[in-house]
Amino acid sequence: MYGLKKEPQDKKFAFDLEREIQEKPTHGKKLLERAEKNILEIKKQLREGIEANQFDRLGILLHGYSALQKVLKKAMK
Repeated sequence: MYGLKKEPQDKKFAFDLEREIQEKPTHGKKLLERAEKNILEIKKQLREGIEANQFDRLGILLHGYSALQKVLKKAMK
């Protein structure tokens, strides 16, 4: 019947980014450095003070780059 075939459990799902980092470890390091640089720049702009709508947008970007940084660190292990 449909869906009852057992597939081997050794297949592990990997995202495109994870596969890229496993194939080219230097690419992962470059992405991590770029993310860290952008995080520092965003934090600098937030400290200097900007308009309210820009503050929210930069906050969202900061959370996104932080999440990317965590994913890259886990994928590089």
